[in-house]
Amino acid sequence: MLLPVLTAYEKEHIAERQPLPQRYLRLSDEEMDVRIAAAKAALGRRLVILGHHYQRDEVIKFADYTGDSFKLARQASTHPDADFIVFCGVHFMAESADVLSADHQRVILPDLAAGCSMADMADLEQLEMCWNDLDQMGISRIVPVTYINSAAAVKAFCGEHGGVVCTSTNAAATLRWAWERGDHVLFLPDQHLGRNTAFKMGVPLDRMVVWDPNEICGGVDADSVERARMILWKGHCSVHARFTVKQIDSIRREHPGVRVIVHPEVSWEVAQAADDAGSTEYIIKQVTDSPAGSMWAVGTEIHLVNRLARQMQPGRTVLSLDQFGCLCSTMFRVSPNHLLWVLEGLVDGVVNNRIVVPDDRKHWTKVALDRMLTIQ
Repeated sequence: MLLPVLTAYEKEHIAERQPLPQRYLRLSDEEMDVRIAAAKAALGRRLVILGHHYQRDEVIKFADYTGDSFKLARQASTHPDADFIVFCGVHFMAESADVLSADHQRVILPDLAAGCSMADMADLEQLEMCWNDLDQMGISRIVPVTYINSAAAVKAFCGEHGGVVCTSTNAAATLRWAWERGDHVLFLPDQHLGRNTAFKMGVPLDRMVVWDPNEICGGVDADSVERARMILWKGHCSVHARFTVKQIDSIRREHPGVRVIVHPEVSWEVAQAADDAGSTEYIIKQVTDSPAGSMWAVGTEIHLVNRLARQMQPGRTVLSLDQFGCLCSTMFRVSPNHLLWVLEGLVDGVVNNRIVVPDDRKHWTKVALDRMLTIQ
């Protein structure tokens, strides 16, 4: 029998995980809707629910705020009167909310199994080894920039070493900020976001190198690193890595005149073949503001694409670039059953699945996140 593969976050929090109580299984959608709404009403202003765009419809409809990581990171710090922040997303998002929230606030992740495979591709030990190797190579004036899809420990390292967190929304502005402070950017954990953003800003591919944390000295030589403006960590998003140039060619043949827009976590080849690329908020705005009759093929997570397709009817056509749909399986773990369980627990005075960033990481994580929030 094959055992389930646990993410790094799950391994770290395995002792804290609680199985969903039996009484929350096999409930009808109607009963869950009524009970979730009742729990929200009972908690009132003490509760704020944040929902990432990739959440399933039956969960995100209860969110007080929806958005991408950048937008929700801002919202997490704007409700000092709320006692509870329930984050319908994945663990690194809830960690960021805990760091940015007030001391009295408690951040809750409905299912602790909602991790992120990309975030697991860079851990603190690997990053410290990379930093030491770069120092041994004689590489100086490096600014570490970590995508928000990373663990709090990685964010803290960046904060302590003069770096910053970024999202897909402010990645370009963050790179400009970093190059004002250093000659090289160490960008992790998503190589594609770093490459696509830097290339769009005019950095040629031959001024970028990929650092493989599983190879000695990253698998690169000192001369290549010294010449590089971008040192790209070898990581990726398992959802966005599925999109291909072949899919773009196919959908253009099937739907002449279609505009292809993708998330910058796709590969460089896919980004170049598309008509446009940007964050989830950017994609939504471009499609929403397009003329009536427009047709779009969107390369990002399927829940967002399907939701956007419904919202644009009638008037605009929205298709998924992948005919089978690209599902973020870890986002999908946050179910209405889990949301109901944690909300009714709060009504009863019980906090389940609280996310707490250790104090020794919180300071520098907050430094990195605060820098992010100041970059326009």
